[in-house]
Amino acid sequence: MTATTDGSTGALPPRAAAASETSTTPVAAGVHDVAVHAVRRATDNLLSRQDAEGWWKGDLETNVTMDAEDLLLRQFLGIRDESTTAASALFIRGEQREDGTWATFYGGPAELSATIEAYVALRLAGDEPEAPHMARAAEWIRAQGGIVAARVFTRIWLALFGWWKWEDLPELPPELIYFPTWVPLNIYDFGCWARQTIVPLTIVSAQRPVRPAPFPLDELHTDPANPNPPKPLASAASWDGAFQRLDKALHQLRRIAPRRLRRSAMNTAARWIIERQENDGCWGGIQPPAVYSVIALHLMGYDLQHPVMREGLASLDRFAVMREDGARMIEACQSPVWDTCLATIALADAGVPADHPQLVKAADWMLGEEIVRPGDWAVRRPGLPPGGWAFEFHNDNYPDIDDTAEVILALRRVRHHDPERVEKAIGRGVRWNLGMQSRNGAWGAFDVDNTSPFPNRLPFCDFGEVIDPPSADVTAHVVEMLAVEGLAHDPRTRRGIQWLLAEQEPDGSWFGRWGVNYVYGTGSVVPALVAAGFPGSHPAIRRAVLWLESVQNDDGGWGEDLRSYQDTKGWSGQGASTASQTAWALMALLAAGERESKAVERGVEWLATTQREDGSWDEPYFTGTGFPWDFSINYHLYRQVFPLTALGRYVHGEPFAEAKGG
Repeated sequence: MTATTDGSTGALPPRAAAASETSTTPVAAGVHDVAVHAVRRATDNLLSRQDAEGWWKGDLETNVTMDAEDLLLRQFLGIRDESTTAASALFIRGEQREDGTWATFYGGPAELSATIEAYVALRLAGDEPEAPHMARAAEWIRAQGGIVAARVFTRIWLALFGWWKWEDLPELPPELIYFPTWVPLNIYDFGCWARQTIVPLTIVSAQRPVRPAPFPLDELHTDPANPNPPKPLASAASWDGAFQRLDKALHQLRRIAPRRLRRSAMNTAARWIIERQENDGCWGGIQPPAVYSVIALHLMGYDLQHPVMREGLASLDRFAVMREDGARMIEACQSPVWDTCLATIALADAGVPADHPQLVKAADWMLGEEIVRPGDWAVRRPGLPPGGWAFEFHNDNYPDIDDTAEVILALRRVRHHDPERVEKAIGRGVRWNLGMQSRNGAWGAFDVDNTSPFPNRLPFCDFGEVIDPPSADVTAHVVEMLAVEGLAHDPRTRRGIQWLLAEQEPDGSWFGRWGVNYVYGTGSVVPALVAAGFPGSHPAIRRAVLWLESVQNDDGGWGEDLRSYQDTKGWSGQGASTASQTAWALMALLAAGERESKAVERGVEWLATTQREDGSWDEPYFTGTGFPWDFSINYHLYRQVFPLTALGRYVHGEPFAEAKGG
C-alpha cells in the first residue's frame, strides 16, 4: 500500500496493509547479505560527505516563502539586484504547480500565503500578471478569498509596501518588552523562535513603515475597492473573542501611549536584539528573526554599513544554496550540529571503528561547539550551570535539549584521544539536560515549562506553533541518553519514562513534534524505553510494534504524510514509503527485539532495493517538522543517516546492548 500524496484534494489515503505476522524462523541469509552490502555503500557515501573541519550538513529545504521574503527584504532595504532576483525567481518558478499554486511541502495541498508571497516575488522579478503562470496563480488566490484571507505575517510583508493597511493588522506594542516574567504574555512565555521574531516585530509594528510599491496588487483582491470588509467579532465569552477585543483596545492604546515610553520601549527592544546577535551575524541561526531584526534595526536608524547590519545581511547570504541550474534556494536554517551527531551515530552503528579518524574529527568539532555560557533559557533556570549544544553553527543563546542529548550519544560512540575532555563535556551536557526538565517530568526543545495557553491565541500568532511544550520525541532522546549514561533508574529519568507511557496513543503510537509524525515519535520512544531497561514484551512496546506492523506499506517501507497533523484518523502512519521513515520504524522494531520478524525483513529489503548505486537514497518527501503542519522541512541528510543507522543495527545489533537498563 502506498498512500497518495501528490494531489491537493486532501482525500483520505487507502487503508494500510494488515499487520504482518511475526515470523519465528530466521531471516533469510540473503537479506542479511544484501543489508551488509547496503551498509558498506551507504557508509562510503556518508564518509565522503564530511567537511574537512569535521562536520556534516545537508540542505535544509522548506518552502518558497523563504525566497520570496528574501527578495522583499532586499526591495525594502533598496539592495535588490538583478542577478539575485533572477536566481531566486528561477527557484520559485520551479516550485510552482500546474494549477498555478505553491505548496509548503512536496505533494501537499496548495497554500494561500505561500502562493501570494511567491506571486509577489515573481512580480518583483518582472513576471507580468498576464503571463499564464501568473494569471493562474492570481485566479486561485482570488478564489480562496484574496489577500485578506492570508496569514498575518504575509500581510505584514505587504504592508511594508502599502499593499495592505497597517491599521488592519493586529497590534503588537513594543512595551511588551517591559512585562516581567510573571505577567502573562511576557516575551519569555513565547518559544525562543517566536520570541526572537516578535521582539523586532514590535518595533516594526510601532513604526509602521511604508516603502513605495513598485506595482499595484489589485488582481489579488476579490474586491479591490474594499479589500478588507468588516467581520463580526467572535463571542466575548470565547477566547478568540476576548483576544479580538484586546487587540482593538491595543489599537486605541496606540493613539494615547506616551511617546517617550514608546521610544524607550523600542530602544530597549533594539538593545535586546543586538545583545542576541550571534558571532556570525545571525539571530538564533534561523531566517525569520534575522530578517525582522534587520528591518527593525534599520528603522531604528542603523544604516546598512553599520557592523550589526552588515554582518546580519552577510549571515542571510550564507543561507543561500546555489543549485546546478543556477536557481537560488534560501534555507530557513542550517543544521550542522544535528547532522553531525546523527551522522556520527549512523557510522558508528554501521561498524565504523570508534577510533576512525573521521569520527574523531567529528567528535573534535562537536566538542568545539559546546556552549558554556548562559542564554535565554537561564531566565527560567537562573542557577543552572551551562553546558549544551545548539542546532546551528552559531546559536549560543539557544542551545537545545534534543541536540544536546544526541551529541552525547554520538560522543559516547567515539574513542577520542582526550577522554577527559569528552567526559567533562558530557558531564556538563547531562547536568544541563537534567536541569531543563519540566514540571511534568518531560522535556521541551529549548525552554522549561514553556506551556502558557495565551500566546497561541493572539491574533498576531497565526504563523505556527509559538510555545515550546514538552514532546515525546525530545523526551525519548533525553531518556535514551540518560540510560546510556547509567541513569536509567534515576528518579528524574523515571519521571520522564512515566510521562512517555502516559502519552502513548490508544493505537500504540506516539506523536512526533519535530519529525513526521507518529512514525517519528514511535521510532524515538521505543528505543528509549528499551535502553532504559524495558523488555520487548512490555505492553507499551508490544502495542507500538503492532501499530508499526499495521501501517507498513505493501512495498515493505513506511511513510507518513504531513496531513496526519491535521487529520490523525485518516493519515496517521499513512503515506508513500520514504527512506527516513522506514528507518525510524525499523529502529523501533529492532530495539523491540523484532529482528527476525517478517516486517523487519521487508523493511530492510525495501531500503536495500531503493538504495542508489552511489549508496544514497532519494527522498523528495518532507519528513521533518518545524511547526506541525504550518512549517515543514526536508532535511536532505535524513535520507542518508537514518537508513544507515537502521541497517547498521540490523547487521551489527543494538548499540550499548551491554548497558541496557543502566
